[in-house]
Amino acid sequence: MVKRTTRTTNGRLAPAASAALAFTILATMILSTQCAAPGDATPTSIPHPTATPATTAPPREDPYQAARAQMVESQMKSRDISDERVLRSMEKVPRREFVPESYQELAHADRPLPIGYGQTISQPYIVALMTQLLEVGQSDKVLEVGTGSGYQAAIMGELADEVYTVEIIEELAKNATELLDRLGYANIHVRHADGYYGWKDHAPYDVIIVTCAPDHIPQPLLNQLADGGRMVIPVGPPGAYQALWKIEREDDEIVSRRITGVAFVPLTGEHGDQ
Repeated sequence: MVKRTTRTTNGRLAPAASAALAFTILATMILSTQCAAPGDATPTSIPHPTATPATTAPPREDPYQAARAQMVESQMKSRDISDERVLRSMEKVPRREFVPESYQELAHADRPLPIGYGQTISQPYIVALMTQLLEVGQSDKVLEVGTGSGYQAAIMGELADEVYTVEIIEELAKNATELLDRLGYANIHVRHADGYYGWKDHAPYDVIIVTCAPDHIPQPLLNQLADGGRMVIPVGPPGAYQALWKIEREDDEIVSRRITGVAFVPLTGEHGDQ
């Protein structure tokens, strides 16, 4: 066996020995770094991936909210409408939806508008006034005579527990049913019938609102008014101004109070008191 020796020249290692020594030093440095105690090395932070927060679609903006707010401010608060629940419902219900497309630009104007078949949607202020007069409670059951496009029923649907509304014109009753269903008013029930007779199946009612004018107060409606119940109704001859009345039942006594002059379409149908 031949023993290999390393020779030096002038006190220096030969090239092969120098390379071996450099390798040994480098290896020692690497091992000392990897095996160092926790306090011996500068800690390095490893960035964690940033979690992207889950996103949900923003609520759909109602482009007519501002118009309704202005309607409430200028036409109701500036007059004598102060019931906060009524004001909120008037601001919430999308009146434009209940107006024919050809009149939608006037939906929030201070005036009634035609809805077809010789009928109208009442002036916003009158809707608010009649609603305020009725003092609708959250547990109340309401009868409406004259559904029309369904707007007044929707206002009542925001305030009461259940609303029963009767419309004599079949096409209007159908359209109102579809619209109210689409808007989610599960507590509003529409019937195609002569409103003069009310809706006896669900009587008595805490509140009755009539949105067309008979020439006298129908006895069937008085019969369906609960003890302590309130009714608001325009009364007068067709084609002329009528008086808006508030009727209240107190035990067997009927108390009537004239509110103001109004102009409503007439109550139609073939009827006689029952």
